[in-house]
Amino acid sequence: MDKVQNRYVNREISWLHFNARVLQEAADRSVPLIERLRFLGIFSNNLDEFFKVRYATVKRIALSGKTGKSVLGGTNATDLMEEITKIVIDQQAESLKILKKIESELEKEHIYMINEKGVSEDQEAFIKQFFHERISPSLAVIMLNEITEFPTLKDNAAYLAVKMELSTEKEVKGIRKLIKGSGKDVRYALVEIPRHLDRFVVLPARGDKQTIMILDDLIRYCMDSIFNIFKYDSLSAHMIKITRDAELDIDNDLSKSFIEKISSSVKGRRISEPVRFVYDKTIAKDTLSFLKQKMGIDETDSVIPGGRYHNRKDYMKFPSLGRTDLLYKTFPPLQVKGLSMVDSIFDSIARKDYLQYTPYHTFSYVVKFLREAAIDPSVKSIKITVYRLAKNSQVASALVNAVKNGKEVTVQIELQARFDEEANIKYAEQLQAEGVKLIFGIQGLKVHSKVCVVERVENGELKRYGFISTGNFNEATARVYTDYTLFTANQSLLREVNKVFGFFEVNYKVYKYKHLIVSPHYTKNIFGKLIKQEIENAKNGKEAWIRIKMNSFTSYKMVDKLYEASRAGVKVQLIVRGVCCLIPGIPGMSENIEAISVVDRFLEHSRLFIFGNGGDPKMYISSADWMTRNLDYRVEVGCPIYDEDIKKELLETFDICWQDNVKARVFSEKQDNAYRKNKKTPIRSQFATYEYYLKKNL
Repeated sequence: MDKVQNRYVNREISWLHFNARVLQEAADRSVPLIERLRFLGIFSNNLDEFFKVRYATVKRIALSGKTGKSVLGGTNATDLMEEITKIVIDQQAESLKILKKIESELEKEHIYMINEKGVSEDQEAFIKQFFHERISPSLAVIMLNEITEFPTLKDNAAYLAVKMELSTEKEVKGIRKLIKGSGKDVRYALVEIPRHLDRFVVLPARGDKQTIMILDDLIRYCMDSIFNIFKYDSLSAHMIKITRDAELDIDNDLSKSFIEKISSSVKGRRISEPVRFVYDKTIAKDTLSFLKQKMGIDETDSVIPGGRYHNRKDYMKFPSLGRTDLLYKTFPPLQVKGLSMVDSIFDSIARKDYLQYTPYHTFSYVVKFLREAAIDPSVKSIKITVYRLAKNSQVASALVNAVKNGKEVTVQIELQARFDEEANIKYAEQLQAEGVKLIFGIQGLKVHSKVCVVERVENGELKRYGFISTGNFNEATARVYTDYTLFTANQSLLREVNKVFGFFEVNYKVYKYKHLIVSPHYTKNIFGKLIKQEIENAKNGKEAWIRIKMNSFTSYKMVDKLYEASRAGVKVQLIVRGVCCLIPGIPGMSENIEAISVVDRFLEHSRLFIFGNGGDPKMYISSADWMTRNLDYRVEVGCPIYDEDIKKELLETFDICWQDNVKARVFSEKQDNAYRKNKKTPIRSQFATYEYYLKKNL
């Protein structure tokens, strides 16, 4: 390996290591059974998005004729595609083994997964009725021999590739006879699995025995109902799936609105280039060859032999069957100590700052804040950024309510939020129709900041209230994503939040900030200076340390700065859930850096940056990871924490996470996802954090 590879882990390979940690959760027998199935679904969904975005990017580099070494951590793009495909094939094989083990353990709980060969007589009537009433009217069946142009397959769908060997007639001594099994007349068809139907069909229970059939198998069982007009001798059906490049291609037509351009680009994904083809490895060779030729699958695409079922992301919605004993114990969201859900939230925030840490705390404070602002006669305006909203968003509802009460409401909505573009377009149209003022972002930059500011007139003077967050204002994901939200009436902070909205509207004007850390203009430099200060402290014999918690760490420049800090003697603790290009623990390079990843029931999404500062820690929450895109190509907001109680709380909860010895994996040169060795007292940080807040509220 060359020097660059020795210094950094390739981003794509590190991501695959992260998804392997998700797969570890599916394999972990201490995780409740149905939750293990759902982790399999998360693993599969993650892999789909990886190929749509990251693999597609590597493929474009390879097709351009460039090696891509400068942006791929020293790895050649073509070689990287081969390595990715090899790793994914191994991971897919491992996931199938895990699925079989889970199904075996489900049977011990009297839950049975059957296919079309396991249907009993008393189940047949239900299945056929279900097929004819619910499935058959929705089926799209395409006879491939009869069309000149192969259909465009959807990348969010799965298909059964059907091969029929038809009986043929042959004249023998003047008499026409039906000759079976000749294999001369072969016809192919595609059956699209309906996406609007539940993938898992729960059959009528028999005593304490519960039976589930995957929709694909139910269709297989009823194949004769679909193709009975053909006199076939044999019929086989194997699943295939295609993944397409998800990059948006936005045109430059000045006559179109930004919404129209994004809408057109999202539609264009449906016919974008394929990047991965997954097939049932038991499919006939001639069928596979026919499909690959017709679909234009070539050597630059990742061709993955898989199992009987694809779109295993559907396991994320595996039915609970009323078996709470096979699910995680519920953690009812707690109230923030001292912040009432009954009294005026503005009155409380006026006295001091409060920190909401979901999902340990209820997300309802965000909705309460907006609803109170919507009806408060003293409130004149609301400004908020939107990246991802819930399907039926209470946040959007509160903003519309504010408009109806005469408030001036400004929403900066990011139409290019990956895979949420269509949802955000719909919300943009709805909000605009209600009179909300919309801002659609900045050319060349995504707006990823999570901020809100409310202007209120008190005693004839303007006063601001607001919140700054690490996560989306989405009540659905707030139940499973860990995120910080700071509620504040600090006028210095909120004046600067207002400047961020000013930048949205007047892009050429770059504001200066004394408190906030704002990308793309300042984040990299300010964090660089904070690291440099720790280096100076270490050289002068002062206390010097850095503690960071984030989702992903891929910026080589920031990696190098931490390497420099390590060599100077600065103690660095990193908690990185996903991709980490830094290699800790290497003598002469990173021996003073330790790094872990925690993957558990909640998705670690909060971002926290703490610098020892010679005994007076400086602390920031932020919407930004240390990735090139967050530092240079997005509008992000980092917020300092000034309240001493909140500082103490953040230090204590960081320490709880750092002490995890149940779900923490250690980053190392081996990249083997080894669990941190269990000490005498097991510490499962997410459970321990919930207990911390329970005690705090006593």
